[in-house]
Amino acid sequence: MIHTYVIVSIAVLLSVMILVIIGQKMKVAYPIFLVIAGLLISLVPGMPHIEIEPDLVFLIFLPPILFEAAWFTSWQDFHKWRKQIFSMAFGLVFLTSIVVAYLSSSIIPGLTVAMGFLLGGVNSPPDAVAATSVLKHMKIPKKITTILEGESLINDASSLIVFKFALAAVISGQFIFGEAVKDFFSMAIGGIAVGIGAGFVFGALLKIIPSNSNIDTIITLIVPYVMYIGAEHFHFSGVLAVVAGGLVMSYNSHCYLSHTSRIQSGNVWSVLIFLMNTLIFILIGLELPVVVAGMENYTISEGIFYSIVIGGAIIITRIIYSYAIMYFPRLCSKELRMKMPKPDWREPFVISFAAMRGVVSLAAALSIPAFLPNGEAFPHRNIILFVTFVIILITLVGQGLLLAPILKLLKMEDAGSELPEEKQEVILMRKLKETALRKINEDFSGQVETNNLVRHQKYKLENEMMLMADKAQCMASAVDFAKAVNENKDVLRQVIQAQRNELHHLKKEKIFDDHVLRAIEMQLDFDEAKITGFSHD
Repeated sequence: MIHTYVIVSIAVLLSVMILVIIGQKMKVAYPIFLVIAGLLISLVPGMPHIEIEPDLVFLIFLPPILFEAAWFTSWQDFHKWRKQIFSMAFGLVFLTSIVVAYLSSSIIPGLTVAMGFLLGGVNSPPDAVAATSVLKHMKIPKKITTILEGESLINDASSLIVFKFALAAVISGQFIFGEAVKDFFSMAIGGIAVGIGAGFVFGALLKIIPSNSNIDTIITLIVPYVMYIGAEHFHFSGVLAVVAGGLVMSYNSHCYLSHTSRIQSGNVWSVLIFLMNTLIFILIGLELPVVVAGMENYTISEGIFYSIVIGGAIIITRIIYSYAIMYFPRLCSKELRMKMPKPDWREPFVISFAAMRGVVSLAAALSIPAFLPNGEAFPHRNIILFVTFVIILITLVGQGLLLAPILKLLKMEDAGSELPEEKQEVILMRKLKETALRKINEDFSGQVETNNLVRHQKYKLENEMMLMADKAQCMASAVDFAKAVNENKDVLRQVIQAQRNELHHLKKEKIFDDHVLRAIEMQLDFDEAKITGFSHD
């Protein structure tokens, strides 16, 4: 029996990887391609029905995905656009839930407003997994990427809180607004407190214990689960706990993670999150037969009609809200109009159009109990699940595929900052070299005179400083800066490849020890990674 499970698991993983490769060849973001592939596979006759277990998503997948996204979120950018991020993550979620609640209760026969809020809480937030997985394949201005990723980190918490209150209202038949507001702030503040506290505790633990890179990596894998489960145990927001803890630990990682721990844990996390993302998106597509099978009281055409109307309302609400928060404060304040430049009208549209729903919405809908406490079937559960599934397809597949041509049409390909990254790198490295040289001159002048190796380090730093100055001058005088940078990268790649070929030739001669050859090869890999980046896409 165990052999069968192992063979099936290997076959699934290989199939998913092949699909990802095909998606890359077709230049389609792998989340979108995997959902489409899952849909097509689910239609194959005899294909067994696979149902997503909500606890699997909320407990196994969600904490590490949110933690990794928070870890690589820029503190500087997040703080810079915090007002818009929090406005979208909380204000827009609540507004969307209200719009969906009253619209769905008016067009779907028998659906109450409380059930409408349940549907709104499920579908109001763009998904963190979808946002980070799809957007990194596209050239989007940095501000828009920051807002979308920052919003998707937080809005799961606000939407799941709305969902929990709506679910309680449907089951109990009553809803007390004052208690709901109190519980909301309690869940949000408590979750953030748990995450920050756990972040500092684990940071101190990593700093104190005599660990190595293997232990450090394992601890980073455990941390998000501790944060999530701990917060949920006290009835706080596990999502906000993981996000807050991830931001805190990322900001202070230099205090307790060694260079080898950062490199190793970064590689492990990259593979883990990629694997989780691929499985999640293929599962969404495979869920089609389960969703359709539950449509007992409605026809497919009715369900599609409800989904299109509600999905359209969600998109329109987001567009209106995005323009409102950008332009309304300027209309109300002459001081803002004088101080702030006129906003780009394209930004709110892209922020609205790039919002995609994903597995969190589907898992939330699936977590609605099949029966009420009195034993009766949960009312309208099937239509809520179907509408959620179709809205995910509309936003993830529909908007996801249209996003690239729309960005091209709007001419918003510029994803860089005012100062190109290459120039930022040169400036930073020069400052670090200056610091290193100053340290040697001030504290190790005696060793420079007596130790040839220390003297060599000083001369090396001085030469590197001259090279950096020359590089900065070349960048400043280059007529076509981007072309010059790409040309230089191509030359360096070919030089490194030539060195790697020579290393392989020396390996055949069996003169040098294998572990020395591997160390040199790894150094060449790091040199090439400096040129190409550490992306695994």
